[in-house]
Amino acid sequence: MLGFSPPREGRRARAIRALFIRHGAERTPEGRSLQLLRAWLSPAQRAQFTEKGYFEVTGGDTGRKYRIYAGASTNVCEVDEKGRAMRGLCFMPRGNLPVGDVMLSQKIALECSENHALEVARRFAPTGFMFGRSRLLG
Repeated sequence: MLGFSPPREGRRARAIRALFIRHGAERTPEGRSLQLLRAWLSPAQRAQFTEKGYFEVTGGDTGRKYRIYAGASTNVCEVDEKGRAMRGLCFMPRGNLPVGDVMLSQKIALECSENHALEVARRFAPTGFMFGRSRLLG
């Protein structure tokens, strides 16, 4: 059976598209919050976020690994040593904040006050559908 697939977007085309999106988005609260988030990420986390749509952090109290996906809720999961999602966590700061600010607060909470973040987090069973690649990444 013959199947058709869309042509692969080249590196240059992706870069141009990303620049176009960022140019207009930089002036919005969402765009500024994502810029701030990227400034706080390590080079490895920044590359991971750009390439995979998430970045990983290490819990400051237990040393567990967590993956933070682009999003403002149900976007954090604990991962095992093989990188498989074990449990989902939902916690966020109060207020109606842009997504980058929410993700940055989640990163800081897990790195600096992991046990408290886990106390307030609601747990859920992670699924691949919930953690798909975000539109925020272009």
